[in-house]
Amino acid sequence: MFEPFPGNYIWNLATNLALCCGGNHGEIDEANRPIREAAKAGSDAGSAQMFDSWVRVANQVAANGAVDEAAGRLLSAGTKYLRAAGYFLAAERMQSRDHPLRKAAYDRGLELYHKGAKLRGHFADYVEIPYGDTSFPGIFIHDGSGTPRPTLVAVNGLDSMKEQAALSGMGLVHLERGMNTFIIDQPGTGEAIRRRGMPAIFDSEQWGSAAYDYLLTRSDVVHSKVGVYGPSFGGYHAPRVVANDPRYALCAVLGANHVWGERQRQRVANEGENPVPHYWDHVMWVFGFDDRDAFLAYADQITLDGQVEKITAPFLITHGENDRQIPVANAHRSYEQATASAKRTLRIFTQADFEVEHCGADNGTVMRDYVADWCAETFAELG
Repeated sequence: MFEPFPGNYIWNLATNLALCCGGNHGEIDEANRPIREAAKAGSDAGSAQMFDSWVRVANQVAANGAVDEAAGRLLSAGTKYLRAAGYFLAAERMQSRDHPLRKAAYDRGLELYHKGAKLRGHFADYVEIPYGDTSFPGIFIHDGSGTPRPTLVAVNGLDSMKEQAALSGMGLVHLERGMNTFIIDQPGTGEAIRRRGMPAIFDSEQWGSAAYDYLLTRSDVVHSKVGVYGPSFGGYHAPRVVANDPRYALCAVLGANHVWGERQRQRVANEGENPVPHYWDHVMWVFGFDDRDAFLAYADQITLDGQVEKITAPFLITHGENDRQIPVANAHRSYEQATASAKRTLRIFTQADFEVEHCGADNGTVMRDYVADWCAETFAELG
C-alpha cells in the first residue's frame, strides 16, 4: 500500500481510497505534505488538520472546474468536480460525528458528484427506496438506453458511501460488461445516517429486500438477474441479504466479513487496524448506541454462521492476503460453510496481483474488475 504517513495506517488507507476514487496524485500530495508532522501524533489527534488541508485542495480543484465550466469546457469541468467531490468526502469521512464543518463538506461532496456526473454524461439517477414508513437513497447507474440489463445492488461498508463507490469506477466497469449498478446508502451509511438518522441493523435483509422491490419497478432491469455486491462490512451484509431473500440471483463480496461482531471484541483488545479515526465514536453512531458494552452485546448477532449455509445462489468471496483489518480466515470460513451454493468461488489476492490489502485499497482495480467479470459471466450462465 502507498504509505505517505509512516506508521499511520488509517491516514494511509484514506489516501489510497481517495486515489481509488479517481484522485490525482499531485493534488493529494499537495493535501498531505502540510500534515505529515501531524500524522505522527496518531490517526485521531490530527484528523481536524487533515480535514483542513484536504478541504483546501478540494475547494481549489472545484474552483478550477468552475473556470472550465464558465469557458464551456464541460467535460474538463466535470472531471474536476468529480475529483473535488472525492476529496470533500475523504476529508469528511475522517472526522468525528461532532466536527463542526463535517456536514458542509459532505453536502458539497454530494453536490459536486452529481454535477460532475451530469457534465461527464453519466446516467446516474438519484432515487429513493421505499422502506417501511420512510425511505433510503441510492444511485442507479445505467447507459440511458432503457435496455433491460442484469443489475448489481452495491451495498456500503461501515464507513463508505454511495458517491465514493460511484467514484471508484464500479458503475462504469459494470456497464462495460452489460450490467447496471444500483449503489445504495443503506441504514447506517451515507445519507441514511447523516441526513436521516437511520442506524445500521444486523438483519440486513430488511433493507436488502426493499432494494430488490424497488428494482422491480424499473423496466431497464432484468428482474430475474439481480445480484448483490458488498465490500468490507458489506461482506457481511451482502451474504446475509441473499441468504434470506432467494430472489437475488448471485452474491459477490470484496473482502469477506464472516464474524464482524467477534472482530469488534478483538478491536477492544487493539487487535488489527481500524478503518477510520475516532473508531468507537463512529461505530456507535452508526448503530445508534451510546454505551460500548451495549453495542458489543448487539454486535454479537453480526455473524454469518448459520446464514451462508442457506445461500443457494452463486457466491463469490474475494480477499487480500495481507488484509490488516479483517483476517483472511473470514474468507475461508464463508467459503467452507457455503456448501449449498450453486457456484461458490474463493479468490485470495496475492502480491503477484499487486493488490493484497483490505478490499483492494492498495490498487483499486484488480478485485473490482475480477468481481465484475465473475458477475457478468455468472449472469450469462443463468441464461
